[in-house]
Amino acid sequence: MVDRNVGSADGLCGVLVVVVKGVVTDFRDIERKQGLRPAGLLFCVTLGVIMQKARFASLLAASVALVAPPAWADGFFSGNWYVTLGGAGISAPTFEGSKNRKLFFQPIISVGRGGAPRFSSRNDNPSFAIYDTDVLRAGVVGKFLPGRDAGTDSALTGLSEIKWGGELGGFADLYVTDYLRARAELRQGFRSHDGLVADVALDAFTDVAPGLRVSAGPRLSYATSGYTQAYYGVDATESAASGLSQYNPEGGITSYGAGGAITWDATDKLSMSAFTEYKRLAGPAADSSLVKEEGSRNQLMFGVSASYKFGVSFD
Repeated sequence: MVDRNVGSADGLCGVLVVVVKGVVTDFRDIERKQGLRPAGLLFCVTLGVIMQKARFASLLAASVALVAPPAWADGFFSGNWYVTLGGAGISAPTFEGSKNRKLFFQPIISVGRGGAPRFSSRNDNPSFAIYDTDVLRAGVVGKFLPGRDAGTDSALTGLSEIKWGGELGGFADLYVTDYLRARAELRQGFRSHDGLVADVALDAFTDVAPGLRVSAGPRLSYATSGYTQAYYGVDATESAASGLSQYNPEGGITSYGAGGAITWDATDKLSMSAFTEYKRLAGPAADSSLVKEEGSRNQLMFGVSASYKFGVSFD
């Protein structure tokens, strides 16, 4: 959780214009020249990436964001915070649309202000709230995308390599009731793809016993052609090299499904969880020759995790 004054006009001064052409390669240089704090820099770069891909990007070559002065930032980062560190062992498809599986480890890193954190789902991408009330939280969100090539899965032989990259954008959490949360994320891809991706999820959660919480709900994903072309398209050259039929996808709903988790707070600081998520590929993803001829529409992920939370004070 963050200070509720974040995002208001009070105490804000200075204007930063970030011109985004591809990927910003030296954040430290920008921070040194403009005197920005990391949170303000990330916010501006996020807006810049999104604006670059917007319809009116030809008229606006930069995004403009208000940046908090150092005095405000020092006040914001003061006080008590919590840090959560841990890891998860996961079984999942080798790539989105694959019929083969892999085991991998995923680190857990979370930072929040004071007190106990609010409910969050395991499939939430890393985010930082700029606006925060009892009902609504909103801010910036990011996602790391690993690379993909024939070494990932033999089904990808003959297809172009997808470089590692990421997605940056915004998120909003709506706490409908004390036991129901809706979340939406809109992210712009860079390096791996140049499309827009939107994820929507609804989670119901309840404590079935002291320290034992159960949560579950539906999920839906949408992507523009910049994403579907990269991950599901097969051009003439790739078709000849891989044997897959040519496919030129448009944007649309790419998957729908549901996820759930059981979380046990072993102590005030140590938590353990078992989780699963099923999604069925749809629209431009389901119609891909890669999925039809070498993969599967049914995508199941499950795993276990453990994390430890401790307090940090910047006073």
